[in-house]
Amino acid sequence: MADFELKFDPKTIEHLGVKMYSTLPPALAELISNAYDADTDKVTISFHEQNKEPKSITIIDNGTGMSSDDIQNKFLVIGRNRRSEEGDKPSSKYGRLPTGKKGLGKLALFGLAKEITVDTVKDGLRNRFVLNWDNLLSAQGTYNPKSEIQDEKVTTSNGTIIKLSSLKRKTPFDIESLADSLSKIFIIDSGFSIELKNTNGHKLLINNDRKYKQIESQFEWKDEDLLSAESEYQSKIEFKFITSKTPIPPNSGLRGITLFSRGKLVNAPEYFASSTSSHFFQYLTGWIKADFIDLVDEDVIATNRQSVNWDHPEMEKFRTFLSDLVMETGRQWRDKRSSVKSKDFETNTGIDKVKWMSTLPDDIKKSVEKIVDTMSKDEEVAATYIPVIKALHDIVPEYPLLHWRHLHGKLKSRIEKHYHQSDFGNAADHGTKIYAELIRELTEKDTDGTAIADVFSFKFEQNKLTKLPDIQLFKLTKTSERNMQEGQGSLTRGLMQGFRNPINHSPMDSVVPDVFSELDCLNILSLVSYLIGRLDSAVINKPELENKT
Repeated sequence: MADFELKFDPKTIEHLGVKMYSTLPPALAELISNAYDADTDKVTISFHEQNKEPKSITIIDNGTGMSSDDIQNKFLVIGRNRRSEEGDKPSSKYGRLPTGKKGLGKLALFGLAKEITVDTVKDGLRNRFVLNWDNLLSAQGTYNPKSEIQDEKVTTSNGTIIKLSSLKRKTPFDIESLADSLSKIFIIDSGFSIELKNTNGHKLLINNDRKYKQIESQFEWKDEDLLSAESEYQSKIEFKFITSKTPIPPNSGLRGITLFSRGKLVNAPEYFASSTSSHFFQYLTGWIKADFIDLVDEDVIATNRQSVNWDHPEMEKFRTFLSDLVMETGRQWRDKRSSVKSKDFETNTGIDKVKWMSTLPDDIKKSVEKIVDTMSKDEEVAATYIPVIKALHDIVPEYPLLHWRHLHGKLKSRIEKHYHQSDFGNAADHGTKIYAELIRELTEKDTDGTAIADVFSFKFEQNKLTKLPDIQLFKLTKTSERNMQEGQGSLTRGLMQGFRNPINHSPMDSVVPDVFSELDCLNILSLVSYLIGRLDSAVINKPELENKT
């Protein structure tokens, strides 16, 4: 039987093997992809060290294995496009579509080690051969790997074992870190598992949850949350977006959305946006499965699988869609986060911030809101700002409470029920009735409406009073006193004509808040309180008293 033969340009091996796959994660990712395409349900990668020095890496799968013909005409052919030769069809056992396409993944072996032993079984026949880096580079375009076993009959199951020895790596293996890195390269389906094992036998299983284990998730979105039924990508993509509670560390490699096709990374995390200055981008991570990328009419996936060709018309359109999708996520994130922060604010302070702010007059609200937002926007100072916010609330409470403090006692006792139910329309209406009632009690006159303003009327002719008012608030010897007396009457008439009459001739819910806002009603109560307060020092002039004068 003839020896196996590899034909190549030495520079191809050096550039595509060493320079592209000189670190463990991308190189091992290629071997994992090969195992996946070989219909294995599990791939185990064992790392062997001696005195903390890396000695070998062994990759074991129970896939279809390779025959001697497969080795020569498939594995040892650099740049072989499997899909064009065999068709882009599902695998026989698990129905998987192939992830490999360019035929360059095998060169990852040479990025890690100088010697590679491949031991494979298919349909009861075993083959084992050895590739040596130094011999490969010294060959003149044709290299014959050392064949140790050819078509040996065995009873063992199908599968492949690849051993990498004479490693170029000199530092100890960190399988925890490696597992984290590999988890970011794959979307792992339920029928496939990846296991890492160190010299001591410690095992780590790589799964999708590991990707974001260091992220404390706050909100999540899936395709059914954001994709409309009319979207052309409705059945073409799946995704999961995550926003964290605190900013994602920039060096974590998790900021942004990772794009996958057929379970493997094709575009490193990014935001698909023209500007990334928004605060939102510090919190965003997640993934998108877009298998259609592998079916685009030309190969748009870069050889290192870190980016796609966004200049391709179909990909350019997809990028615009992704940009809009991320922007909508950002809008929803701001709404959700604002709601959560308001709830947290209320839990921590006991203050309903939305209600508090909504009741303050605009000029006061602007200042108070600025103080509160400045102090509470940083989660790290949440514990320290609470006492200060509470103190501020004591000084500037909800406007009705601030307002309540200063209402006249005769008014408070009779509108309290309406007031504390926030029924300010009825409270104001009752207030005007109470004022009118007090005037009737003082004057013993059965008067109402705008006519009650007449009780403040007087006549001043030729520098003396010729007619006293029924209710006299001032001595009326000075111009200012007479002005204030007349003002009481004018304000009373305006109150009755401008507020009480309209509010009594229509259903309350059609007038408040459409005609009179809640703040308008509070201001009416302030006016009523003022007018009642003037009555405290009033002199009541009876007709017989006026005649004696």
